[in-house]
Amino acid sequence: KSHNVSILIYHFVCPAKYRRVVFSEAVDNSLKEICLEISYRYEFSFIEIGTDKDHVHFLIQSVPTLSPTKIIQAVKSITAKEIFRKHPEVKQKLWGGEFWSKGFYVNTVGRHGDENTITKYVQ
Repeated sequence: KSHNVSILIYHFVCPAKYRRVVFSEAVDNSLKEICLEISYRYEFSFIEIGTDKDHVHFLIQSVPTLSPTKIIQAVKSITAKEIFRKHPEVKQKLWGGEFWSKGFYVNTVGRHGDENTITKYVQ
């Protein structure tokens, strides 16, 4: 058996469709509850979730077998469905039937140094 150790942390930013202001306190609370449920079903966990009026920051720790795209597809799909179910007023604001914009931002987050520190270590 081989033993692998990994710490993969991603910072995602996901805007709401049309950059609409949809993240009220109630929607924010629901989003966090839904994400907790998601983390029970998938091999990733939410370290932090921060909402602004029209977008969300997710800090997610994952296993190497899940790509960032697969992670955010699951998050966006499940959260959209559940937020529309719990908050029908949000669905009315987003007339197209989609909660999230198509794109997202992702970056890795290092626990053991920034790019310069790691570059010097590797050299």
